[in-house]
Amino acid sequence: MKEQRKGVLLGFIAYIFWGVIPIYWKLMPMVDPLDILCYRIVWSFLFMLIYIFVTKKWTLFLAEVKSVLKEKKKLFAIICAAILISLNWFTFIYTVSQGHVTQASLGYYMNPLVNVLLATLILKEKLSRSGLIACGLALTGVVLLTIQTGQLPLAPLIMAVTFSFYGLIKKGVSVSSYTGLTIETFVILPLALIYLIFFSKQGFMNYELSTNLLLVGAGVVTAIPLLLFAEAAKKISYIILGFIQYVGPTLMLLSALFIYHEPYSLEQFMAFGFIWLGIAVFTYGNIYTYRKEKRFVK
Repeated sequence: MKEQRKGVLLGFIAYIFWGVIPIYWKLMPMVDPLDILCYRIVWSFLFMLIYIFVTKKWTLFLAEVKSVLKEKKKLFAIICAAILISLNWFTFIYTVSQGHVTQASLGYYMNPLVNVLLATLILKEKLSRSGLIACGLALTGVVLLTIQTGQLPLAPLIMAVTFSFYGLIKKGVSVSSYTGLTIETFVILPLALIYLIFFSKQGFMNYELSTNLLLVGAGVVTAIPLLLFAEAAKKISYIILGFIQYVGPTLMLLSALFIYHEPYSLEQFMAFGFIWLGIAVFTYGNIYTYRKEKRFVK
């Protein structure tokens, strides 16, 4: 029980981090979104090296790296994961920088439902009745948003799909969270450095001290919630984690409405309502199945 409480606490802290991170990116309006992405990669990699050194996990880290280099399929999977998470990060940063925090929250509301679809289509897991209804309701919400705006909510879909595929790859690659994140950032690191040094309009770290410190901090705010989440996932059930998952996008939506005063019409609320209802049905279905299986085990 003590471990479960610790897992719940770590999970909440991770998702609170992710929920307020748009506020962090908003502090750097003078930095181009692509520059922020590159700095995020560079400083995340350096932070992870410091973390591995301070926690004395260097020997284990090197052993896992050697294992990854020997297995070409595992290496290819991690490279794909690095590309997907980079695309996810850029889409998120760009969407927030353009003043669409509401759209960013929608992407992460949709994420668990996309997970269900991928599990059904790729892992060939059977889709439950509640899962089918939930996906139908979420799709209705997306269609309504498309009709209202006259265009497909592309950014939220990219965020949801890339993060779901990223999670799917991570699920199949047996390396520790710190090794995985370090290798992923290292894969994109050369491209990030080349862009920042040779192609960035502002030049490398050529900002005011406060902005430079925020850019360095981008590595910290990226790595910490990922590490906390990985630890939480080991200590609590998927059902509990599923509940906690909605803390992030809910905080994003609240900040969009009450801090940045983004427009939010009744039509948008109705479209989001279908997605929220889908989430409720999906969560209830998971709880029901979990309790049923628990009774069966007893």
